[in-house]
Amino acid sequence: MAAKTIFVMSYTGAIEGSNRWLRPNQVTKMTDSQAVRKDLASREAWAKESLKSGAMKNIPDRWYETDTREPIRDETLRSGLVVLGAVVERPGLATTSDKPRYALAADFADLLIQLSSGTSQPGALITQWQSRHLTSAALSRVTLLRRGAIHSASSDRIKVTFPNGETRLMRPGPSTTITKAVVEEFARRFLREPGVVLLSESGDKVVLRDEALATSIGLRLDYSRNLPDVILADVHREAHKVVFIEVVASDGVVTEQRKQALLRVASDAGFAESNVYFVSAFADRSAAPFRKLVSEIAWGSFAWFVAEPEKLLVFREGRSTELSALFTG
Repeated sequence: MAAKTIFVMSYTGAIEGSNRWLRPNQVTKMTDSQAVRKDLASREAWAKESLKSGAMKNIPDRWYETDTREPIRDETLRSGLVVLGAVVERPGLATTSDKPRYALAADFADLLIQLSSGTSQPGALITQWQSRHLTSAALSRVTLLRRGAIHSASSDRIKVTFPNGETRLMRPGPSTTITKAVVEEFARRFLREPGVVLLSESGDKVVLRDEALATSIGLRLDYSRNLPDVILADVHREAHKVVFIEVVASDGVVTEQRKQALLRVASDAGFAESNVYFVSAFADRSAAPFRKLVSEIAWGSFAWFVAEPEKLLVFREGRSTELSALFTG
């Protein structure tokens, strides 16, 4: 959707400094057959017609239905391309105005032109633009997500370093990228004295099982049962706890049914319910797996994202309370 939005901006000449602007519903009106008509006359005619009120109502094979203009406006533009500095907004327009208001930022348009010219150093150009326009948090997010994207079946195995300094090699892939972050980032940030009781990868292959650690906190596991991808323990004498974590590269969140099943595992192993926690770990909250599965995540559990490692999303349940009190517990 972002790529198609950028294309329509380029097609209509909605670029900073040109005094031409895009209305989100124009993106919904584009078609493949129109997109290949790249001569200036065709583009000018389409740009004018697509902005006319009531025009282009019945368009065969349009890219999107008319009601898609809202996610284009809210998610792709306002919360996406504008925030990242790739798109600018027309100054002086009231929030409720229906006039076109978006255009490609001039330097982002220049970047696209340079990339399309077949430059020998595309990566350097992209990195230069990122360093000028992305905040440190956004740059960190890009780096983390890229790390997951570049791992493939042909990549070298990924080394995961555990809190006690031991290491294991795991098969590359999106799930392993999330698992590595859970062990190396989540555990360090959210547990006082973290340890890994169990770690498995796709295919139910157990990478690590530390029965001595489990025994030290009174956790007696039946490994024949359906256990989660990662089990962490906090061995601090004042804060013994166990954390069941499901790694979600495509599916497999902690649903209410899954939560209850894991509670039974913990209870049968001798652990009090008050010391048991549940986490669904994702690469990024803007990615498809989280948006698709968020409604299935159990109340009384957490969601954690590799791209924002210092934050936790809490699915709180319990009695009603003042809003201010929600940030004190």
